Amino acid sequence: MSNPKSDFELDRYDIEAIADYYRNQPLRVWWRCVVIFVPLIWLFLRLRLSAKSSAAELKKLAIESRELVTRLGPAFIKIGQALSTRPDIVPPVFMDELAELQDQLPAFPNEIAFQFIRDALGADPSEVYAEISENPIAAASLGQVYKGKLKTGELVAIKVQRPDIAAGIALDMYILRGIATWLKKTFKFVRTNLAAILDEFASRIFEEMDYTFEGKNAEKFAKYYGGLDGIYVPKIYWQYTAKRVLTMEWIEGIKLTNVEKVKEAGFDSRHIIEVGVQCSLRQLLDYGYFHADPHPGNLLVMGDGRLAYLDFGMMSEVSAEQRFGLIEAIVHLVNRDFDALSKDYVRLGFLTEDIDFAAIVPALSDVFNPPDGQSLTQMDFKDMTDQLSQIMYDYPFQVPAYYALIIRSLVTLEGIAFSVDPKFKVLAVAYPYVANRLLNDSAPELRMALKDLLFRDGEFRWNRLENLLSNAQTNPDYNLNGTLDKGIDFLLSERSEFMHDRIIDEIVKGIEVEASKRLPAPLKTSLIGDIVIDPRLKEEIAQTETPSSLGYIARLWNILQKDKAIAPNEILPLATRILTKRETFTIGRDVVSKLAQRSLIRAMREVLLRDEKKYQADKKADQVQEIANNLNNPERELVGASSGSGLRRSVNGRSW
Repeated sequence: MSNPKSDFELDRYDIEAIADYYRNQPLRVWWRCVVIFVPLIWLFLRLRLSAKSSAAELKKLAIESRELVTRLGPAFIKIGQALSTRPDIVPPVFMDELAELQDQLPAFPNEIAFQFIRDALGADPSEVYAEISENPIAAASLGQVYKGKLKTGELVAIKVQRPDIAAGIALDMYILRGIATWLKKTFKFVRTNLAAILDEFASRIFEEMDYTFEGKNAEKFAKYYGGLDGIYVPKIYWQYTAKRVLTMEWIEGIKLTNVEKVKEAGFDSRHIIEVGVQCSLRQLLDYGYFHADPHPGNLLVMGDGRLAYLDFGMMSEVSAEQRFGLIEAIVHLVNRDFDALSKDYVRLGFLTEDIDFAAIVPALSDVFNPPDGQSLTQMDFKDMTDQLSQIMYDYPFQVPAYYALIIRSLVTLEGIAFSVDPKFKVLAVAYPYVANRLLNDSAPELRMALKDLLFRDGEFRWNRLENLLSNAQTNPDYNLNGTLDKGIDFLLSERSEFMHDRIIDEIVKGIEVEASKRLPAPLKTSLIGDIVIDPRLKEEIAQTETPSSLGYIARLWNILQKDKAIAPNEILPLATRILTKRETFTIGRDVVSKLAQRSLIRAMREVLLRDEKKYQADKKADQVQEIANNLNNPERELVGASSGSGLRRSVNGRSW
């Protein structure tokens, strides 16, 4: 029996049904194991022995590797496609060969493809389409693509599924899942649930085999991200789409990794990569709906410079809680708060709550602490992920199944970025997005993350806010008015009452310090007291050499107006909103009250100090007068001494 579909339903990935079926076909399973692992082991041994081989011999081995992966079928082709974008893992000669797996696979006969079209659409291809190419223009792991034209004139890509692929993928997943389960049970160092990761991967492949599902994915992706600047999503023609046939808008373009052709077309590959990274960040952190297979064959640079996404069969989702967890982890990473970062891994499902964090926290510190003179965004993302992988191997981390496709998506995109620009810093592009999100998103979780970033040990860290604003302004989605509105709403909302006392203290401190710089000496003394006599005020006044709160506010205002000055007509509505809020009145009243209290206390201190000085001066004058009188009448002093008064003075070296 060549196709198990007659025995069980293969429209979706059903672990139990697949296991029940293949458990009764041991000979077929063992033969497939021989077909897979004998050539793989032989190839691996030859690769280990070819370290000193010539370029020609390595090229030959690379071709053999590609041909073997192709023969092994769609599941292994998907693995090869992912490896083709990893220059840090795969040698260039092998990477170049595996790259051909993206769209240069062997085609299956036209007769089969056209019969699928007849079965799916109810008519011969020549009747459905005005034109269709005689041969496929590309062949991928799950299907092949023809170029056509609708009778209404639109150019289209017609994707037709390969025959009998569901049964083959089900068998491979059954074998690989069995090996993964055995490894987990046998070897203690294997802590990641490999079987769950394979199940997630297989589920996405089975979804990818339903082209109506892919069409819905494309429209959902277009709804979320099609309106982004520099991004394009092709249209789906539902009248000509079925489970095994997909008709979508034809996209003419250049592969993103073909740097020379992109440059000849007048576009900057690095800028387009940045657009792709921004889109990926939105996918992961805005809506949680992301393209899980962004290999070079699925990313084309169009004639107008936009980046077109193709092939929406493999998509995945991240829950809101997981998205907020990822952003909080980034905040803690920026703060170098590795204890909190380790707790984030618990929330994200990488660690259990009963873990001993004493050793993990220093290990995370070693990975994420940049060298002297280097910021976190300048660090090499590949090195960080490699070291983090080692930590996950050394300590009891478990990679959640949902995270496997995120990793696959990100490392694939990172590999494409490296092929375009080896000096590309993913973090340098990602952090402005996170900064803008923190400043503009009103979600309670992100408001708390912003608080954690800006406050440390009871102090407001103005430099962090300055850094956030500077980075956020480099993000394409940065909106000045939105930042001001969200910031004011946050600072004056009931959710931020915990910050109001700190805000008041900062404002009062700023007013007093600025006054100490600008007021004439007499007024300065009346405001802040006698700084010569009261040592408790010396430190406060000494701090005027560094920017005060109001000084930082002035610097932040300059940052806000760096690209475009804020017009008076934009300030007025903003000021009106601020002044009409109840919280503004409350904070203003408390600022005035606190200034009055502090001024009163200092005025009283000044009066007391002035009285004390007058008393000390009068006492000293009395003593001097008494000494002078004694000099004129020495017998009086002697009488006083003999009567036990204890009064003694030293005048001109003589003791009386």
